[in-house]
Amino acid sequence: MSARRTALDLAEAVDLSRTGDLWLFRGSAAADQAIRVLTNAPVNHVGMAVVIDDMPPMMWHAELGRGLVDLWTGGHHRGVQLHDLGDAVRRWHDVYSQRAWLRQLTPEVTAEQEAAVLSTIARLDGTPFPQTASLLGRWARGRVRRAAGVEETYCAEVVAATYQAMGLLGDERPTNYYDPGRFWSGDELELRGAELGAELDVRVPSATRQSTSRSR
Repeated sequence: MSARRTALDLAEAVDLSRTGDLWLFRGSAAADQAIRVLTNAPVNHVGMAVVIDDMPPMMWHAELGRGLVDLWTGGHHRGVQLHDLGDAVRRWHDVYSQRAWLRQLTPEVTAEQEAAVLSTIARLDGTPFPQTASLLGRWARGRVRRAAGVEETYCAEVVAATYQAMGLLGDERPTNYYDPGRFWSGDELELRGAELGAELDVRVPSATRQSTSRSR
């Protein structure tokens, strides 16, 4: 891929995704804007690609919705979930009206890091997503290095916890220190032995909107 490439079609972005790559989203709904304003971030949601062996590319993230099948449990639930990657991006684009970007992790992850990802999925899948007030409270405590309880978690915490398990992030900061904007290139993310590339704008083809909840 050319170093000057800044945009990809969805199918190409999904095909290029590898475990540890980040997907970032920005929407225009009131809740999306509130998250960005309060955290001073350019994006309001982050997920992580999981691409292992011959399994389909997946997205590991947390949301309020339950519209997609969780590939870990085979059922529908809110909170921390493992989704088909293409389906997840299309849902965030078509249903939640979100713009998407891909950031690629280099070098590619090791077998030990993949095992850490699967262990984290087994531990966190199904953890409830906090309501907005609780989410902001968790993040505020994290900013002063106070860890929050494990009874619920939000999207950036899921990615941070997974990166910590993979050895890419240190544990001197609690997972609730992180917000989606921490994973944007404009912020300094202190990775260990790896780096993230610039944001690649992902062009998602338009589709007929579904009549479903916009809550996440």
